[in-house]
Amino acid sequence: MAASATIMGQDFMAINGGPMFPQTEAVSFQIHCDTQEEVDHYWDSLLAGGGKPSQCGWLKDRFGVSWQVVPTILEQVMGGGDNAARERVTAAFMSMQKLDVAALKAAAAG
Repeated sequence: MAASATIMGQDFMAINGGPMFPQTEAVSFQIHCDTQEEVDHYWDSLLAGGGKPSQCGWLKDRFGVSWQVVPTILEQVMGGGDNAARERVTAAFMSMQKLDVAALKAAAAG
């Protein structure tokens, strides 16, 4: 059994290789969100039906597929030149499961 899809212009194929090839975090997806409402929507939807939350915006859906739901503010701060802001934001998100946009912005601002 095989399935294929195109995701944002990239071809993706999944093959049922049997129990000797279990799903692992080696394959995961990232969802970039501009607002807390988007974060909440994807987080809640992916956990529905038996998903499991993890740290730093990571979760596994009910099929065991790994996802990270990431607010764009995290990428902006982590990619910027303000090392103090990056350290504060890192400390903030390391304590979170679902990422909180307001808390990340507050950490970035100091």
